[in-house]
Amino acid sequence: MADVLSQSEIDALLSALSAGELEPEELPKEEEKQKVKVYDFRSPQKFSKEHIRALEVIHDNFARIISNYLTAQIRRNTKVKIETVEQITYEEFIHSVPNPTIMMVFKMIPLNGSVLFEMNPTFSFKIIDILLGGSGDKVHVNKEFTDIDKNIIYKIGSGIIANLKLAWEDVLSIDTEIETLDTNPALNQTLAPNEAVALITFSAEIGDNNSFLHLCIPYLSIEKFLDKLIMQNWFRAEDSSDNDIAHENIRHGIDEVTVNVEAELGKTSILVDDFLKLTQGDVLMLNEKVTEPIKVYIEDELCYCAKPGTIGKKIGVSILDTIRKDVEGDE
Repeated sequence: MADVLSQSEIDALLSALSAGELEPEELPKEEEKQKVKVYDFRSPQKFSKEHIRALEVIHDNFARIISNYLTAQIRRNTKVKIETVEQITYEEFIHSVPNPTIMMVFKMIPLNGSVLFEMNPTFSFKIIDILLGGSGDKVHVNKEFTDIDKNIIYKIGSGIIANLKLAWEDVLSIDTEIETLDTNPALNQTLAPNEAVALITFSAEIGDNNSFLHLCIPYLSIEKFLDKLIMQNWFRAEDSSDNDIAHENIRHGIDEVTVNVEAELGKTSILVDDFLKLTQGDVLMLNEKVTEPIKVYIEDELCYCAKPGTIGKKIGVSILDTIRKDVEGDE
């Protein structure tokens, strides 16, 4: 608590200030007020750092997957890597992409709404040129996309988008469904201009040229599944419920296996002529005593020793011991 000035001290300060002996800046200052953090209501931060980090991890894996996919499709070494993951507004995204460009609108079921995937013209025309037999060395082609161009790039884009299922499978089971392919981003009215989106930017290196791909995921689409984007939950699920489910699936699979079980009372040898003359009531002398256990085979492998008996009106065996040949072999 600040000291309280006496009346004489106050009079001395006032007289010194009037005489010019004390500058106003030298007067005791009030305690600084608590700093206020600036918040832009037009662009609220809806994605937390944890959500952004999770999206980065998921789509870093996606970049590796589509690198292999594109390499196989165009027969050229292609490297795709994630560059940035950031939250912006939909309007900022639309204004940042060139016109014309390739913009595919699709659904990520069970996410709500639509997701956008944009392929830069440099990337698109390079892919088209290579697939049509060209060298793919042209850096930029200043022209509109023809119907043939759209059909070619639609097939490639559909394959890229389908690979999202592999990238997301450890977090959320999704399915993709292409809605439209547009070349003029200004005409796309999928979202409100101030709607928050997560913009994931990829760089694609084909030969000596780099181009960019953009994946735009609206906050409204992923809002109900934000808990899936907390990486701590991924490890908890693996340590508890997922392991229990896996063990139950293994147990269930084993329970359904059908095997052949045989119980051998003993063996004997007789002539074929005697065998053909056997009738009801004849007695065969076996090589095992009545007091000795019988052998139980599973798929022709000796596994148990047992004693014979009856279970109700049925004949059965009671297991006495397990024969573990594998253990003896290991020793």
